[in-house]
This record gives sequence, structure tokens and C-alpha cells, in this order.
Amino acid sequence: MSNIPETGRTRRVTIRLVVLQILVLSLLATLGGRLWYLQIRNAKEYTAKATGNHIREVVEPAVRGEILDASGRVLAGNETRLVVSVSRTSLLQQKDGGKAVLGRLAGVLGIPAKDVQEKVRLCDAKTQQPCWNGSPYQPIPVTKEATTQQAMQIMERREDFPGVTAQPTAVRRYTGAEGANLAQVLGYLSPVTDEEVGKTADKKGLDRYLPADQIGRAGLESVYDRDLRGTAGITQLEVDNLGRVIGTAGTVAPQTGDNLVTSIDARVQKVVEDNLLQAMNDARNTFDKVTNRNYEADSGAAVVMDVHTGRIVAMASAPTYDPNLWVGGISGKDYQSLTSKDSNFPLLNRAIQGQSAPGSTFKVISTTAAVQAGYSLDGHYDCPKSLTIGGREFKNFESENFGAISLEKALEVSCDTVFYGLAYDQWMKDGGIKPKKDPGDWFFKTAHQFGLGAKTGIDLPAEVPGRVPDRQWKQSFYDNNKDAWCAQAQKGGNSFSDQIARENCVDGYQMRAGDAVNFAIGQGDTLVTPVQMARIYSALANGGTFYRPTIAKAVISPGGDLVREIAPHEDARFPGDDKLLSYINQATAGVITSGTAAWKFGGAGWPQNKIELHAKTGTAEVEGKQTTSWLTTYSKDYAVVMTISQGGTGSGGSGDAVRRIYQALYGVVDDKGTIDPSKALLPTPQAQLPKFNPDGTAIIKPAAYLADAAPAAPALPYGTLAADSALEPTRGPGRGRA
Repeated sequence: MSNIPETGRTRRVTIRLVVLQILVLSLLATLGGRLWYLQIRNAKEYTAKATGNHIREVVEPAVRGEILDASGRVLAGNETRLVVSVSRTSLLQQKDGGKAVLGRLAGVLGIPAKDVQEKVRLCDAKTQQPCWNGSPYQPIPVTKEATTQQAMQIMERREDFPGVTAQPTAVRRYTGAEGANLAQVLGYLSPVTDEEVGKTADKKGLDRYLPADQIGRAGLESVYDRDLRGTAGITQLEVDNLGRVIGTAGTVAPQTGDNLVTSIDARVQKVVEDNLLQAMNDARNTFDKVTNRNYEADSGAAVVMDVHTGRIVAMASAPTYDPNLWVGGISGKDYQSLTSKDSNFPLLNRAIQGQSAPGSTFKVISTTAAVQAGYSLDGHYDCPKSLTIGGREFKNFESENFGAISLEKALEVSCDTVFYGLAYDQWMKDGGIKPKKDPGDWFFKTAHQFGLGAKTGIDLPAEVPGRVPDRQWKQSFYDNNKDAWCAQAQKGGNSFSDQIARENCVDGYQMRAGDAVNFAIGQGDTLVTPVQMARIYSALANGGTFYRPTIAKAVISPGGDLVREIAPHEDARFPGDDKLLSYINQATAGVITSGTAAWKFGGAGWPQNKIELHAKTGTAEVEGKQTTSWLTTYSKDYAVVMTISQGGTGSGGSGDAVRRIYQALYGVVDDKGTIDPSKALLPTPQAQLPKFNPDGTAIIKPAAYLADAAPAAPALPYGTLAADSALEPTRGPGRGRA
């Protein structure tokens, strides 16, 4: 037998070769299929993408539309400035990452090199302002206030400033028309982020964000961004493989944004801002007998609403800020001043985001609830100095006893115990601590009918709904807090909060008698916003229609043509009948003539027989703080609401300021009731839109008179402290809860 191995194929080798051939053929088939997919089926798509690799887009920002007041005054406009910008792409191509370039640039501009470096760094989760939150491929503005000489130095020494440009650019400007601030209403802009650009890359027109876009981040700038922004221009440049421009593929010109006409009157806005500030300053110089220190008056808000439409004539919030701080990128110091705890958060619009208990201003709702529950308008109800309910004494303000009085008188003198008694009686009829299957809950139901516990729908972002602490809320609140209450109860402490925790751990979901009676006077867990109260009191003034609050009136093209009008919207009707509405109007007029606001109006010479005002005062108690001042008022044309946190009583804290606002509106020139129509800022709401010149600018009639917003105080920039004070006189008989 030969020892030489056979050279023929064995069965095993043959199988291996077949498997190898199958694998090769499979790979070739896959490759062929993929080539067919790329070159035949999707040939057009990939050809377009390949072509796109040789196209570069240069974006020319659109000029943003203006925001105008009701007469056409520019509240937010544009101005041309010399803008110095830096390309991060060019900086990163430098050996040192562009540090030397930025250092030289800082020297020319006369600002610290650190500030320049911070402005061109990219924002992320670990990087705080100042930083660039826009696209890293878009030139980053370093300053929008360069001088002509600085721009010339940069452009003449291009070799020292690669990637740095200096050119005239239209930038946003918040004008402060007539001295009005309006920061929280107008909002501000900031660049789009790279993420926002990417998400809209496949869209067109206004739905697509481009790297150069500035978009509204707050206020009207945010809500009406699509109208105001316009469409950026795009020039498509053809480049070779080395990135050199070899031609132009196409150009789309930028389109200026539309203008927004608002219902704001800049003159009235100035008056409201100044008087809110003056009221807060006065409160800070007024001694609080309860806490034995002056009132802190840490924040406040005021609203003037056209009662016939729900349109906002003025809206002020304090503390406030200069919206121009955001133009060109906010500095680290300024950002800290707006967001730190010590700042008291001026970015908040307290007219729509400030929530507090409404105090006795809520009693118009409780009166309506009582009548709906079956209590008579012709009846008389006891107003003792206190009531004991559930083992706890509930006192009238300053423990006053008025005897048996009507609901009208109860509103006029703000008798708490009348409403305590009504709410307790109704709570008992609903089953008390063991409620019926379908309790009436008239006080809670009526609050919802008045729109509380829900957003008004005003055309501003981030509005809060307030709170109606009804049975559903109580159960939800209990479910969310039971574990924490029980844990605190187990520690066995004896503080007031420990006692409350022990009670709530067991039955915090129950609607107790104390909850019901506190709700009836606008206390307890009830929360409202100033704009909600302005809407309610506007409905009382106009015959019962709840309008949706609005600020924008119309969108106007750059040429002055109407694009669309934003009409008033009716949301609901007053839940009672005309008799009840007339009854409440009579009672609230009595608050001005002989009730809790009389010393600030009738006592100050207000011409009630010529211009009838209505009011309800409120002094809301807050655990651990001084009382909140509320004053809700209306005439036949306007509702004026003011509230000051830790500002004292309703009439004492806000009365003078609200009266001065009405004086400016109607031309009441002194405290003797003298009316000069020529000095009235807005005796009737402005219904017509402004007229425009052919170039799109508004035709503004010269003002016959500009009111001194706060005649008792020197002219001050909004936010500056003053030293004058207004002291509340000692209350005599007939003065109820303020």
C-alpha cells in the first residue's frame, strides 16, 4: 500500500467549497442589490445630496416686525447698530483655538478678554450664561454697540482678526415709549439653538428655523413670534471641493415680519407702573402693628382692563427689569441679577403668574353662591364679632359687630362673620364631615363658574390657573402628601405644623368646616391671579359677560395693511340673574361711598356723582408673612385691580394708587373732584386701530396732555425706591375688613 495521500477531493472538501461559493454569491447579490438601490431606485435623492455637498447657504436675517401700542407708538422696534461677530469655525482653525484673536478683539472693543471668551463659548448643561445657545456655525455677536472707529480697525486689519466681522445690522430695541417699561408683557428674544435648527431642517417658510434666527422666548415676542419674525433671506453659494466659491445657485430675499398692534396705551401703562411703585414705596414706610415692623411690600401687580372687550389697557408687575438687557446676549452679571433669589425674580409676570389668596375681594363670588344656594337677597344675616366653628373662633376684622345686616351691607363693610355663617350652614346642609352622595357645594361650584381654578386664556405664555380647593383638590392633595404628613406626625412634635400634620395624616382628604368657611372669605388654600380678578370685576361692570383677556388687537403688514384682526372672545356669562348683578353693583358702589374704600375715594374728593366707581377691598392673610393688599375696582369702562404682597390692607395699601389711575384716565385733576376733559388720558377705551402712512409707519396724533403718574412723588425710574408714605387713619364705626 502506498503512503502517498490521494490528491482527489474528499466529500468534506466538496461541501466546504459549495458553502464558500454560496457565501460569495450571497455577498455579490447583496452588493448588487445595494448598488441598484443607490444608483437606480434612489438615484435622484442621492444625486441631490451629493449636489448639496457643494452648496453653502448664507443667511440674511429678516427685519423683525414691531410691537405697537393702541395708538401706534412703537413699544418694541428695531435700530441699526454696528455688530461685531465672531465665527467659531474660523477660531477653531487657529493653533491656539482663537485665544489670541479674541484677546486682540477685546483690546479693540475695550472690554475684558474673559467677557469675549464667555460670549463665544457654547451653552450646555454645565455652562451657565453668558454663552451662545445658537448654532455653532452661525457668526456669534460679541457686541452690538461697536463704534465706527472700532469697526474700521477690525476691517482694516483682517489678518489680525480672521473670522471677525463688523457690519451694520438691525437689532431689537425696547423703546420705553412714554416712559413705560412693559418688560414682562413684551418679553425678549434669544438665538435659536442648534437642536431647534435641526428639528425643523426639513420644513419650509416660517416653520423652519435658520441659524441666524432670533425667536421670542417670553411675552408677546413668544406668543406672536410667527407673525413678527419674518422670513430670512438665503443665498445658496456653489463651492468646489476646497470650499472655494465658484458661483451662485439661487437667492431668496428676506421678508420683513408683520407688526403687532396691541390694546396697551403707553401713557396709561406709565401711570399704572409709577403708581404701583409708589404704593409699594408708601407701604415700606408704613408701620405694621401686627408684626411691629414696616411692611415689606416685596412685589405687586396691577391690571387695567377694558370691561367691554376684555382687552388689557395696562399691565404692570414689580419688581421689573430692562428688557434691553437681553439684546445682543445677556451678561453673566445681569443674568444673575434676574434669576437669583435676592432679585425676587423680576422675570415673573405677577399679573398672570402671581398667585395669592384674594381675601374679601372674593365675597362677590360668595354672595352669588349664597343666592344660588337659596339664601334671600332680602334677608338679614347676623354679623357678630366672632363665630365658634369646630371648636375654633373665627373673628370679624378688628372684632366689629354690626348686628343683623343685609348681604349688600355685608359686602360694603366686608363682614366676615356673615359669610362664615352662610358657608357653615351650607356645609352642614351638604352633610358636614360626612357629605351627601351629591353635595351642593355651591361656593366651590360658583367659584368655577366665575372662571377660578382655570387659566383665563390671555395671549401671554406661562399663565397659571390659581386654585379652587374643592373636594377633588382636597383628595388629590391628600394622596400626594399623606406619606409626608404621617412621617412628620410620627416624630411627635408639638408645633402648629406638627398638629396639622397629625390631623391631615388621618383625614386630610375631608372637607372640614374650617375649610368651607375660610373659602367663603377668600382665605385658606384659595389662590387667584390679578388678571382673573380683573376679568371677574369686568363682568360685573359690563352686564355679566366674561371676556377672554387679550393684549393683541391686530396683525398689520409692513406696509400698513390689515393682515388679521384679533376680535374679543366671550367665554361665559355671570351665573346669577340681572337682579343679583344689579344688587352686587349697588353694594360695590357703597364700598366707595361709605364702605371700606370710602376714606381713599369719597374722603379724597372723588366725583362719584359724575364718574361712578365700584370697589371691593381685600386683606389676605398669609402664614408667616404680612398681609396682602387687594383692591378690585371698576367703572362703566374699566376694571382696575391692584395687589401688593406684604403691602398691608386693601384700601390702605392700594387705595391712593388706584384712585390716581382713575384720575389720570378721566382727567380728575385734584382731590376736590375737578374734571378737566382735556387732561383725560383715555376717558373711553380706544376701539379703532391706528392709521398708517404709505411706508407702514403709524400716524400718531399728538397727545393733548400727559399725566403725572404719581403726583405725590418725584419722577422716578420704574423700580427705584421712594420715601413718601401714606398712613391709614384710625377706623371708625362702619369700617369693616379692608
